[in-house]
Amino acid sequence: MKKILIVEDDIHIGNVLEETLSREGYSVTRAYSGTEAKLILSERTPDLILLDLMLPGLSGEEILPEIHGIPTIVLSAKVGIDDKVNVLRSGAVDYVTKPFSMRELSARIEVHLKNYSTPPVRLSFDLLELDTVSRSVFAAGKSLKLTRTEYAILKLLMQNCDQVIARSILLDRIGSDTPDCTESSLKIHISNLRRKIREACGKEYIESVWGIGYKLGVGS
Repeated sequence: MKKILIVEDDIHIGNVLEETLSREGYSVTRAYSGTEAKLILSERTPDLILLDLMLPGLSGEEILPEIHGIPTIVLSAKVGIDDKVNVLRSGAVDYVTKPFSMRELSARIEVHLKNYSTPPVRLSFDLLELDTVSRSVFAAGKSLKLTRTEYAILKLLMQNCDQVIARSILLDRIGSDTPDCTESSLKIHISNLRRKIREACGKEYIESVWGIGYKLGVGS
């Protein structure tokens, strides 16, 4: 089930969005301010965000540049060309002017989710290669036999090279594929994954970022 975060302080508009999208099979979370949205995003990663611009606390324009890797559709009453251009340059994938057609918005959501849910078939990082079709992984040309959880962790890290992935977000993103992975067992899975990579190519790639999570980087 795809997860959508609605960031909208207008109760009526938010209710219409939530009711319609829930009927269409989406899991919906709501935030009523930019500050609340930022807190939610620090704890979980939705598949798509619907973002109003004029919000209490932090505005939509302020939090938009901090959103990475999540398709964000801006919903706004601002109709100026400059407003639209600035928002799109700040990272939004689409701009829908209020009032809007729910049918049109649903179609736009479907298109953007489809575009973002089609990952590259082959991921590469230094001596690591991962094929998302065959689910095979190689380190320095040597095939790695990974568990389902180890594969999911490595895939997510390779999709976000050099970016720190918080433990909570990592668990949330791989949860649908590996429900057996918990916060207490994550360190064990990471340790085993590091060992297998190190034995194959003699390098350390998975870095621990104290108090936050993990990132993929080129070590020695």
